[in-house]
Amino acid sequence: MPTPLLPPSGGYRKLISYQKAEAVYDLTYYFCANYLKRGDRTIDQMVQAARSGKQNIAEGSAASATSKETEIKLMNVAKASLDELLLDYEDYLRTRNHAIWEANSKEVTAMRKLGKEHNDGAFYVQLAQTRPPETIANMAISLINQSTYLLRRQINVLGEAFIKEGGFRERMTRLRIEERKKGNN
Repeated sequence: MPTPLLPPSGGYRKLISYQKAEAVYDLTYYFCANYLKRGDRTIDQMVQAARSGKQNIAEGSAASATSKETEIKLMNVAKASLDELLLDYEDYLRTRNHAIWEANSKEVTAMRKLGKEHNDGAFYVQLAQTRPPETIANMAISLINQSTYLLRRQINVLGEAFIKEGGFRERMTRLRIEERKKGNN
């Protein structure tokens, strides 16, 4: 079977980075709907940043067949959107005199453990329903940190693959050269 011009792309729903970003979106939507005042512009900003995180992973994955550069850029946009959302949660906690969990606290350790076991947004929203808003904000921060960690790793792997294999143009050239060689034999 000949090598296809377009390699498989998409499949983003299987990416743990996407699943985590979707959980961040679900938790953020819940948080904003329940703990921020109607009309607060922060609601739109936070929900949009969370949405952008997951949507750019999906779009980058779908674009990967024809542009590794676009895929890498969109994964970085997803990471940047989640970084923006992180600041909003930190602002929420800071302006209300709530603590941000320390990196190696028992709470963050527990969230890391949950993060290894669960990527489903419904799981985190269910947990949030029995927690105060400052706990939910800290849970979201932990999930965002997990998501951005995964995205940084993913971006590095994509970059290494691009350096080794090239992009769509190089693929087209290789396939064309292979086809010419077959014609000469």
